[in-house]
Amino acid sequence: MIDFSIVLLYFIIIFVVAIKGKISSNSSAEEYFLSSRNLSWYSVALSTIATNIQGYQFLGMMGSAYLYGLAQANLEINAVQGILIATFIFIPLFLKEKITTITQFIAKKLGEKIALVYSLVNLGLFSTVTLGAALFWGAYAADMVFGEQLFILHEIRIYRIALLIIILGTFSAIYTYFGGLNAVVKTDLIQFSILLLGGAIVCLYAINELGGWDQLYLKTPEKMHLHLSKDHPTLPWTHMFGLFFLNINYWCANQTVMQRALAAKSISQAQTGLMVGGFIKYLMAIIIVIPGIALYGILGENLSDPDLAFPYFVKTYLPVGLRGLILCGLFASLMSTIDSTYNSIATLWSTDIYVKFFNKTATDKEKINAGRKAILLSLATSLVMGLILLYIKFDNPNSAFTHTLNNLRYYINCGIVVLICCAVLLTNPNSKAILFNFVATLPINIALQLFFPKINYFVRAFYVIVIGLILSIAASRLELKPIFKLFQPASKYNKFWGLTLAISLLCLHIIFH
Repeated sequence: MIDFSIVLLYFIIIFVVAIKGKISSNSSAEEYFLSSRNLSWYSVALSTIATNIQGYQFLGMMGSAYLYGLAQANLEINAVQGILIATFIFIPLFLKEKITTITQFIAKKLGEKIALVYSLVNLGLFSTVTLGAALFWGAYAADMVFGEQLFILHEIRIYRIALLIIILGTFSAIYTYFGGLNAVVKTDLIQFSILLLGGAIVCLYAINELGGWDQLYLKTPEKMHLHLSKDHPTLPWTHMFGLFFLNINYWCANQTVMQRALAAKSISQAQTGLMVGGFIKYLMAIIIVIPGIALYGILGENLSDPDLAFPYFVKTYLPVGLRGLILCGLFASLMSTIDSTYNSIATLWSTDIYVKFFNKTATDKEKINAGRKAILLSLATSLVMGLILLYIKFDNPNSAFTHTLNNLRYYINCGIVVLICCAVLLTNPNSKAILFNFVATLPINIALQLFFPKINYFVRAFYVIVIGLILSIAASRLELKPIFKLFQPASKYNKFWGLTLAISLLCLHIIFH
């Protein structure tokens, strides 16, 4: 009852904050989609990272850390690479153009056809795979850990998870519908705080059960390395090459992630916010990965299913009350991702599709209404996708559909990296060749997987992206902008902290090699 009361209080607080943040009937489209471009650095930082962290990361990454140790943290700390590139190259370009969507930037650099393809691809992915998978895994993870507490929803597990999917998806859609980015950011600040607190509690309890921080090296020395051998089947050190480019996609070309930076008061505020977010990623790596390593030190290899690492720890070591707080943290990680995706869909549809092709003279009210309709439609598609994934999981518990969905998303993301890099790097881009190469990345990726199945995905992505970039650059007469001129720190202060962040990442790789 205590845990349930804590969760209920959490939902009430989120709803109240969201309603207070809703826009008025005469608000502008810029206020709805970009919070009037008035976000401070701390809002950019906390809301961006809240959006980045998903419910399944606690389940999947803690389990992976149990298996692979500190190497799993590469997926968190190496995000700093993408964040730095976004901070000093992409954000200055985006904000100087006063764009609402990344599509608009691509249209100016590569043409309307490529921009339309980019927008439609992202709308399709966001409204199905991204939202559906997030809802499913968030609800599934919550039930795995707190099935007994959630028994009030339904006694049959599959129905209980289905109800969770519907409740969480609908709840997030409602306050995003009324409040736009302003409501999303305000609720994200609370959700991040709860997420951070819950994660810190799990981490500290894990370290305490292990016997202290020093025991990580004494009991699990083999797990305290960032770099695994080249022939490691899952996380060879070479995966970082592909991860570097995929981080460009996620942190520089993803409307959901970049929306806060686009809404910042200034370039300096955006850059400061993203860099603070970079430092926070280090903290998130600790609270997500370290508990998994600690649990290995406690149990050894006695945990049959690594994905049960998080549920096992919470049920075994955390007292009543704290479990409710952790459940809130799981819901927070889910909802902060979902609401941001809803807002991005609304922005992309209204700005890139509705205004351009359906109503070129649309008023602000009509633009907002178009975005809201997109939210409702994406709610429907995401619920359908989430329930389909739920059915597949229960029909075949050992199915690899998550891997399949990720591959689908990543295949397309390789092409997006080619697009966005060409838009920034080339002085005289050959749009037809770039569009061809964007499409070609998909069959090239599939062919490499078929003929070289043992190649790690990240390494394969590296090859695909490099091939696409080389062909696009060659077709554009090798006319590249000077790399050093692309870096545009807004101030000496931002330059200093950017350099500090870069050096800190290098030091981590050296220390934990």
